[in-house]
Amino acid sequence: MNRHPIELVTPLFHWLDWIIAEYGLYIYLVAIWASPFLIAWILRGGFWRKRPRRRVLVVMPRSSAVPPPLPPSTEANPQSPRSTDGDIQSFSD
Repeated sequence: MNRHPIELVTPLFHWLDWIIAEYGLYIYLVAIWASPFLIAWILRGGFWRKRPRRRVLVVMPRSSAVPPPLPPSTEANPQSPRSTDGDIQSFSD
């Protein structure tokens, strides 16, 4: 078995020669007609634009548990003991 790089790609080159000889005109026409769209895509930022990440929707089952009640608020309860110093702030000048 010959492992020379040129000998390894020779069948590929022969196949490409055959494809171009048989379908070269059609390949050329497709390239010509597709080039304006490719140029427009590149100018719009096709290579540099970041792809939007697909967001994964996680469905969580609903729980039938009832949350515990909230602790009583000191502002909402008028019967709570207030400080006897009035409205004097301890850090005032």
